[in-house]
Amino acid sequence: MNLANNLSQGLQTLQLNLPNATQTQLLDYIEILNKWNKVYNLTGVRQPSDMIPKHILDSLAIIPHVCGKQILDIGTGAGLPGILLAIARPDWHCILLDSSAKKIRFVKQAILELKITNAEVVCTRIENFKPKYKFSSIISRAYSNLYNFYTQSAHLCATKGCLLAMKGIYPEQEIAKISGVQIKTIALKIPQLQAQRHLIIMQQ
Repeated sequence: MNLANNLSQGLQTLQLNLPNATQTQLLDYIEILNKWNKVYNLTGVRQPSDMIPKHILDSLAIIPHVCGKQILDIGTGAGLPGILLAIARPDWHCILLDSSAKKIRFVKQAILELKITNAEVVCTRIENFKPKYKFSSIISRAYSNLYNFYTQSAHLCATKGCLLAMKGIYPEQEIAKISGVQIKTIALKIPQLQAQRHLIIMQQ
């Protein structure tokens, strides 16, 4: 089965109806990532066939749970999930933040090559980020600690907005360290992926 079929079937399972042109854009992202990864070591996932479930489908599975259209992706790395959310939802505006200049160079190049017009890139640490507005959703795949994610980014979240932490196994001990916050946990089923995935949604 080729990559296009894998992607199409995965999107159907997630009940995401994306136009053919959008699916092509997602596949083009994989091609660019695979090319750069050989030199810059942006992700430990080496095979394009593995990038479909581990990167694309994993990132897009959170779409139904995103609040509003002003998105901040903290620790975007290779643009995950920010680039993919921007491709799938052109009416959203996504800020992709990372402190690694190497990774930000890749993200800028990918945005340029893929002709993405609703994403911006910021190279800084979250502690130094001073945006002009607050975000309806703040998302991260990169934080190893939920408490740090919340304390370092909650002030950037708009009223009635949410913070979404993308996790593997259920982070029981991390959740126990957070108090005074409304927390919802969703077990995600990622097509073509056996590993556990959880989305932790925190609302103030």
